[in-house]
Amino acid sequence: MRTVAVVGASLAGLSAARSLRKQGYDGRLVVIGDELHRPYDRPPLSKEFLAGTLGEADLALEVQDEDLGAEWLLGTRATGLDRADRAVRLADGREVRVDGLVIATGAAARTLPGSDGLAGVHVLRTLDDARALRDELARGGRLVVIGGGFIGAEVASTAYALGLDVTVVEVAPTPLAGPLGATMGGIVSGLHADHGVRLLCGVGVKGLSGERCVDAVLLEDGRSIPADIVVVGVGARPCVEWLEGSGVELDNGVKCGADGRTALAGVVAVGDCANWYDPRAGAHRRVEHWTGARERPDAAVATLLAGGAVVPGVPRPPYFWSDQYGVRIQFAGHAAGADSVTVEEGAVGDRNVLAVYRRAGDPVAVLGMNQPRLFTRWRKQLAAATS
Repeated sequence: MRTVAVVGASLAGLSAARSLRKQGYDGRLVVIGDELHRPYDRPPLSKEFLAGTLGEADLALEVQDEDLGAEWLLGTRATGLDRADRAVRLADGREVRVDGLVIATGAAARTLPGSDGLAGVHVLRTLDDARALRDELARGGRLVVIGGGFIGAEVASTAYALGLDVTVVEVAPTPLAGPLGATMGGIVSGLHADHGVRLLCGVGVKGLSGERCVDAVLLEDGRSIPADIVVVGVGARPCVEWLEGSGVELDNGVKCGADGRTALAGVVAVGDCANWYDPRAGAHRRVEHWTGARERPDAAVATLLAGGAVVPGVPRPPYFWSDQYGVRIQFAGHAAGADSVTVEEGAVGDRNVLAVYRRAGDPVAVLGMNQPRLFTRWRKQLAAATS
């Protein structure tokens, strides 16, 4: 291969570029990103950066003196992939002809219909998003977070620590029931009530009110929640529109094998946009976690450089963490399909627990709240049991 392009310049794209060089690729390497920023770390955006305890320089992912010998095309968006010409087309009219391609275009935050142009309404996905939200939070006031997932919960926790009046609205009966299951989702989301943050569950959002600036969130049950700031945290959609008609199979992202290979030879996908096959479940899963973006590019790059002539391995069970109200929450595996969950250590009441999810007696996932050592031990056991 003479030219490999990595489309996407966040963690997954940077990890792929590093892996290409580590695995011996010495040809032309082009990294394309739609943001102007060099690769930066996203997890602190909802926590330390939003709180003002970390600056932008602290978010940099590239280490000092790192030189990948790459051409960086930043601030330009990929708009198409020409299968016949093996070319990535860019919004500024340029195109990059490639022999190999790594798709790492990530995901974009979903927005609330009708919220465009209304001041005080935010999503949180990028550094620019975090800058704008941080400036507003610094002025204080009433914050309503729409969505009780991990991003929404972290924003609520950070805003609470900054002294804002915080309400979280979640359409599901139990927040976090998807990733954690109803029982443990309820326990983790109980952190809001522990700290006086209002949590309204089982009710949808009808819309927002305000002329130029938001002043309330209107609920489906007729209630109106006063708001000076609104954060919409209702998930993300994979950024794959630019691949339509290219021959790359799209299904909740880029549909891939267990090593990131796509339907097109010489094309792999990694990160939040990649819907990898999970041999354990016999199904495809899109993993939107930091560790997946860091670890999985190694396998995808090995497949790319070998022309697909490698046997796919079994990806490690997904792992993520979240910091909320001073509690470190860690989770590994998949809660879906578990037929039991038991608390192995600690007490639920003080939010200091280690819980194990099992299917037919075998562990399939583990959750820790302020149990880092025991969680690490169980995570290793889980990886060994499912490899």
